[in-house]
Amino acid sequence: MEKFLEDAAIQNHPLRILRDFLEKEESFEKSKQYDQMRFVGYVLDIGYDEITIITNDPFKIAVGGVPRNSLLIMCPAKKNNFAIPPHFTLLRVLDSASTPLSGEVQQTYFELQKKSMPELDVFTQSELQWGALKTGVLGMYYPHPYNLNEVEFSGDLNNFVSAHKYLIYAPDDKLLDLVNNSLVPNKHRFQIGKLRFTECRLPLPNKKQPDVDIVLSTDDFLGCRTAMFGKTRLGKSNVVKLIVQSLIETTKETGNVGQLIFDINGEYANDNPQDDNRSIATAYPDVCSIYALTPKINTPSKPLKLNFYENPSQSKMVLASLLRDAGRTSGYIETFNSVELPVLEEVRQLVEGSDKIRATRKLQMYWAVLRKAGYPVNEAELRKLAPIGRISSQFNPGFKGELRNAVYSSENSPVPDPPSNLSELVRELGIIARFRRGNSSNRVFISSSGNPLFEADDIAMLEFLEPAPGRSGISLLQPFRIYHDQNAGNFINEILQFLDQGRTVILDLGNANEAVMQYFSRELSEAVFRRQTEKFTSNGLGNHFIQLYFEEAHNLFKDNDNSDETKIYRRFAKEGAKYHIGMVYSTQSPTTILSDLLAQTENFFVAHLASQDDVNKLSKVNIAYESLKNDILRAKTQGYIRMLTRSHRFVISMQALKFSPKK
Repeated sequence: MEKFLEDAAIQNHPLRILRDFLEKEESFEKSKQYDQMRFVGYVLDIGYDEITIITNDPFKIAVGGVPRNSLLIMCPAKKNNFAIPPHFTLLRVLDSASTPLSGEVQQTYFELQKKSMPELDVFTQSELQWGALKTGVLGMYYPHPYNLNEVEFSGDLNNFVSAHKYLIYAPDDKLLDLVNNSLVPNKHRFQIGKLRFTECRLPLPNKKQPDVDIVLSTDDFLGCRTAMFGKTRLGKSNVVKLIVQSLIETTKETGNVGQLIFDINGEYANDNPQDDNRSIATAYPDVCSIYALTPKINTPSKPLKLNFYENPSQSKMVLASLLRDAGRTSGYIETFNSVELPVLEEVRQLVEGSDKIRATRKLQMYWAVLRKAGYPVNEAELRKLAPIGRISSQFNPGFKGELRNAVYSSENSPVPDPPSNLSELVRELGIIARFRRGNSSNRVFISSSGNPLFEADDIAMLEFLEPAPGRSGISLLQPFRIYHDQNAGNFINEILQFLDQGRTVILDLGNANEAVMQYFSRELSEAVFRRQTEKFTSNGLGNHFIQLYFEEAHNLFKDNDNSDETKIYRRFAKEGAKYHIGMVYSTQSPTTILSDLLAQTENFFVAHLASQDDVNKLSKVNIAYESLKNDILRAKTQGYIRMLTRSHRFVISMQALKFSPKK
């Protein structure tokens, strides 16, 4: 009756498979089918963190081998089953261990080899086949104390007794499925790969490798930070595509997750053979929108441009980078490149006076350079952005009459009214630049306060606007007009609307200049953060999330970088979860990534790393990777990943599936 009640209590419980497993082991032992057993050995030494087990060659061969990093379970021996609820302790194999007879065994081997004995007697063979393994305690699985038919996991042991009261087994596929997947929420599940303990896949004769699916829940990624670490061409992008695909599939009915992918290599937007010749965008055209700097013939997309007028401080840096990449490095060009423009919003907030006038002139000179270079502009919109101060017109630099009379007289031209549009501004600054070049010491270039009227940055822009004979000047900027659109500000609002609708937006930045890529990454990241912050303050977040994807993250999340350009990414790391912003970032080296971001990261996918510093940084950030450092350094197979997510309490070794929209 007692056994009947025990069986009834776990009839539908997940741990019923443990009871069935142990009963099968007992049956195999009674029928002497030892080659079918999963028994590995006995406990030699037990502790809270490590357990040393003794085993022998026939045991290891019968279970198909016991490789390093494989999983074993420790159960109470049946005759000592002091705990009625079914439970087991999960162990990870760390390394070989010495036994009390290790010295004698080595002495025996030495004597055998020295005497060149052709074979061993059966008694010596029986003695030499025994050995020991060191294992790490990962935790315990046992019935949930409150929720019927659920399993609970603890990362520690509540107690242990004498070592001889336990037996060690290699779990079968059903138990491995329980170990690796039972803690993953049932909602929004998807398969990410197959369980794989080792890089070596050579099976022992007549023994199968584990065949266990590894599943995740997309809920683990919402509002969380996910890291992809590993050397190039080892499967990071493939795993990212699987996550993107799973979020599309599991949320297509609710539409509560918008995804924004910064595709710096064009691999998410465009078909290529690596993805069965189909990209994310091609596989899901109904929910994907593509914006491209350089449109591809076979990929429908919208133009991705920036308005150089609207954000002068940032766009000026982009132009400088483009000029350097084009090999334009002569003196006056480098002087122009070094000019730093004030932030438009900060100029607008300055107190009325000479400082605001000087800052405004810098912006006006930059706008004049763009206008003369042929960059189209919507002057009506630009007037709304221009700082308003004592200057009567947004495009009037406010030069005193004495200066204007002198410069126009030098060209025998009547003095016109102050500039009221960009064309007039270009003309006036050009005349002033030409006059200043031959009359720089003229007193008209001294302000009323006794200081030079033009600072070094002003002179650099004037010389670029109106270069000396033989210099190219603004013509050097004309090839970069492909990046400019006077209405570019509208695409940000459009992308935000798509994200609110639960669509996946892909920014195709393939072959783009690094400064251009960083500009779009920063602008859209700040726009997303502002939108989610507004929702949060108005209690409008609901169940809607935004997921961001960053490739080559070391360019954006640099460690020890406190500059304003990376401020938004530091805010993502610290505050993103609160505003329902999740992100997936990929890089080859954890040591290059912002420490705050690493400390806040919940999910890790780690392929091969070649640097000892990288694996040390990884294990320092997450202690779960401490015992896997050597494995990460040695294994180089593509798609072989060591994974740790919010639902998992220990690292799972797996072979990631190949992204295929057909499946």
